[in-house]
Formats: sequence, structure tokens, C-alpha cells
Amino acid sequence: MSETLPIVAGILILGVAAQLLARRFQVPSVLFLILIGLGIGGAGLEIVTIETFGETGLQTVVGLSVAVIVFDGAFHLQRARLREAPKATLRLVTLGAVITLVGIALAVRFFLDVSWSLSLLVGALLVATGPTVITPILEVVRVREHVASALEAEGIINDVTAAIAAVVIFEVFVNGEGTTLAGVLTFIERFGTGVVAGLVTAGLIYLILSRDLAPGDAPQAARFLFLSGAVGSFAVAELIAAEAGIAAAATAGIVLGNLELDHRETMAEFGRDLTLLLLAFVFISLAALIDPDAIRELGVGGLLLVITVVLVIRPVVVALSTAGLPRFTRQERLFLGAVGPRGIVVASVATLFAIELAPADPEAAQVLSGAVFLVIFVTVLLQAGLARQIATFLSVIPMRTLIIGGGRVGRALATRLENRGEFVIIIENDEDELERAREAGFTVHAGDGTEPDVLREAGVTDAKRVIAVTENDNDNLLVCQLATSKFDVESVLSRVNKPENVDAFNTLNVTAIDAPTATAVAIDDEIERPALTHWMNEIGEGHDVQEVRVTAEDLVGKTIRELNADIPDGCIVAVIGRDGETHVPNADEAIQYGDQITFIGDKDAVKQAMKRFHPHD
Repeated sequence: MSETLPIVAGILILGVAAQLLARRFQVPSVLFLILIGLGIGGAGLEIVTIETFGETGLQTVVGLSVAVIVFDGAFHLQRARLREAPKATLRLVTLGAVITLVGIALAVRFFLDVSWSLSLLVGALLVATGPTVITPILEVVRVREHVASALEAEGIINDVTAAIAAVVIFEVFVNGEGTTLAGVLTFIERFGTGVVAGLVTAGLIYLILSRDLAPGDAPQAARFLFLSGAVGSFAVAELIAAEAGIAAAATAGIVLGNLELDHRETMAEFGRDLTLLLLAFVFISLAALIDPDAIRELGVGGLLLVITVVLVIRPVVVALSTAGLPRFTRQERLFLGAVGPRGIVVASVATLFAIELAPADPEAAQVLSGAVFLVIFVTVLLQAGLARQIATFLSVIPMRTLIIGGGRVGRALATRLENRGEFVIIIENDEDELERAREAGFTVHAGDGTEPDVLREAGVTDAKRVIAVTENDNDNLLVCQLATSKFDVESVLSRVNKPENVDAFNTLNVTAIDAPTATAVAIDDEIERPALTHWMNEIGEGHDVQEVRVTAEDLVGKTIRELNADIPDGCIVAVIGRDGETHVPNADEAIQYGDQITFIGDKDAVKQAMKRFHPHD
């Protein structure tokens, strides 16, 4: 006890430090965690070894920690997120999982020259990515919702199925304890056991929460029940069947996450904090157990295995899973194909198998441990550690527009912006408006947009524009103050419901849209210029108007007449903004660097023209 206590305390302190460093440098925390683990484990100072916790102690701590982490990830996997990319998710967890298992098994068999049974075991283990590595990535890489939901759902579901499949393969093929048919039935039995245990646990917790048994301190009771749901579902299922606990924790989390619960935000916040702490402890502890000799023994075969997993199998799986789904851009497909790190569930189950194999077949145990931890280390180092750089290179981190207010004005504005290719997030706290916005297909963040934490969670730090369109001018003004003074958003606009409040917004350098005046202008446009007004109202449906700053050096000094070859058919230069003034150019006017050019015409032609005049946009 005296030796273990300072080690545990030190791991926790280092884990917290790693989380803070990850926030500071905008790098997924798992990178720092695994490097710390290597430093204090067998690859470094050898402070932490398998004897530090004991086999049983490590198994218990890791199991309970994984239960909480999986439960928390599943709790956030609500129907709205699952609807973002249902076809891609289904393919990733079915076709993709099978291709990954078979592909890795083939690579292990031929590159490492081991038995088919051991190859299948490694293949099953390495199917899983999991919330332990995906969650830290998505905290610093804010991709579009359908990309994030596909990664999250794949990680949680494959964590469950891969763990159970690995246990069945270990028992049937490695230990020879049954037939293939018996193995399939065992998989179904254990998966079903986990699902039933999770459903029962979720039902009990929902019943307790609805009874409000602790009226004096209901939020604290909700936090306790969150932890009880994760640990309880896992423990009950594990008592019945090995590795059914992960399925139980995931099921309970998904069910509770999609029920109407009091104190949901309190539970979610508690779960995320607890997950970060446990993630740090378990990842460091398991990384410390990596045997560098086992990895070195793999030689060239190990290197070929990693190359196959990272550069062949993962890209093929993503390509097949997103084929025919136009919502995923080419860059997003490349990002998904480049990011598939393996996490704690893989490491923990592989460690237990290696310990069990070692007495009878030490060579097989060494290959199992070496292959799994080599893939974990390389994928975490490259795919998780460089995830933000990969996303930036592929331009999949969209500069978002936040619209505070999901009513009719907010939804109408979001429709127009999304028709022009903008990435829009609506922030709303009214349940009815939230549901309407979700049903309309918008990305919605639940919360009060006047609170800094809500804005931050919705991605205001990556926002190029914040627009407040609620019916309350005081709320709109507070949103604008936060966006301009606290978050330094470049462009802030607001609906102003009462004309006498416009001056208050102008003092903040906010673009204030006076609702009565805007309505009067719209009516006047319908009277005086109906054809143009109708055309403008249909922007995004085949045509567009966009403004861009000239940064292409080779175009500077050329006249509008000379630039005809650089302006696609179906698009014209409508106006030029220069030195604070805007005018319609004539054919002999020369373009200057920094001019604000407004293009009008067909949507695709306008897009091409913008890229030509501002190639770095």
C-alpha cells in the first residue's frame, strides 16, 4: 500500500497535467497520456509494472473505468446525433468492422507468421477505436456534425462488439473450447446479456430520477445515479458473462441519454469530468505496461502490419462506408480514413489475454501484446496526435456561423446560409423550437446563448460570425457583448426588435438589423424591383452573390476586360469596394490588391471565380 499510493497519486497528477497541456496546445490528450505512460513504464523509468497493481487489481480498475467512459460516450449519443449520418454509421459498424477484422487477421497471419487463431484474435481486438481516443480528438477538432457522429457511434458500438468477439475467438479458437457455431451463439448470448442488463439498469435509474427521491439535493443524486448506472450495469453483466459489461454500459448510456431526464446537464458535466480523470489514469497505466522488447521482436513484419492498418484497411473501410453519400465531402472522407486510433478497450483486453496466454505459450503472448500495442502507439501518435493538423490540411474544420435563436427568423436565415454552403449551428433553449429546428435538419446546440459556456461548447472560438436573432433585445445585446469582447468574433450581427435600441448595438460595432425597417425595405423591393427580389430570395438554389477580397498577385493590374478569361461563364463582377467606397466598374478599370469584388451569377461559376481571385480562402 505504501508503495502503490504515491504511484497512483503521481499518475493522477500527471494525467491532470496532460489534460491541461492538451487544452493549451489544442492536441488530443491521449498523445500526452501515452507518452507519459511510456516514460514511467517498461520503456522508460520502469516505475509502473504489472506487479504495481497486481493482475486482479488492474483488471478491476480498468474494467470499471472503461464502463464509465463508454457509458459517458453513449450518454451523449442521442437520436439527433445518430440521425446525422445513419447510413455511414451502419456501414462502419457492420461491413467496416468485418473488413477490418478480416483484413488485419490476414496481415497478422502473413506478416508475423503466426497461427490463424491468434491472427483472428488480433484482428478482432483492433476493430475497436472507442470513445477513449475519439472523444479527446473531437474536443480539439470541431468537424461537421455528421463526421463527428459517425466517429463517435463507430467507436462506441465497435468497442462493444470487438471486445465480445475477441473473448469468443479467444475461447473458441485460441483455447479450443468449442465449435464455430458455439462461438457465434456465445457472441449473441453475451451481447444480448449486456443489452438486457443495460436496459434494466436504465429503467431503474429513470424510475428513481422520476420519483425525485432526494428533493433537497436532486442534482447531486443525479450525479450519483449516473455513476451507479455505469458501474452497476457493467458489474451485473460481467457477473453473468465475461465482456458483456461493456455492452451493458453502452446500452444503459444510450437509453438514458435519449430519455427526458431532469438535471441532464448536471449528469453530462459530471460524466465528462469523471471520464477525463479515468481516461488519464487508465491510459497512462496501460501505456506503462507496453513491453518494448515485444514490439522490437516484431521487426519488419510489425511495421508492415501498421502500414496496412493505417494506409490500406482504414481508408478502404471509410471509402466503402461513405460511398454514395453526398453529404460527406472528399476531404471529410480522407479525414475519416486518416483518423482511426485504437484505445483503452483494445489495450485492456489484450493485456488480460497476454497474461493468460503467457504460462502456456509465451511466444504467442508476446506477439499478441506487441502487435496490439504497436498499432495503438502508432495510431495514437500519428492519427490522434496529428488529428488537428490533418483536419487543417484537409480543410474539414469549418468556420462556423452561430445563430442564437431557433425561431422562424433563425431557421429562415439558417436555410439561406446553408444553401450557400455555410456551416451553421443554431443555439436555442426552448424545447419546442429545438425540435422544430432538428426536424428541419439543422445542427442544433441546446442551451442559453447568453451564457459564455454554452457559446464555447457550440464552438464560438471557431466561429467567423455570430448572429443574434431572438425576440428579446436584451438577450441579443448580451450575446453581442460576449461575442465581441470575450471571444473576439470578427463579424457580429443582430436583429433589433425595437428601433430605439439600435444605438446600443452600434456602440458595440455590431451590425444591427432593425426589424421594422428591414420589413419595410423588403416590401418596397417587392414593389419596385420584384424580379431581382425574387432572384435574391432564391439564392443558393442555382445562383449566388458573394464578395471576396483580391489576393491573387497575378491578377493585380489587369482590367475587367482582360479578366474575362479568368471569370467563368455565367458570372460577372457586379461591384468593387475600394477605400471604403463601392462602385460599378467599367471594362477598363484595373483590379488592385485588396479590392472587395462582388460576384453575381450561377452558383458554381461564382464559387470558381472566388477561388481564382482569392486562392487562399
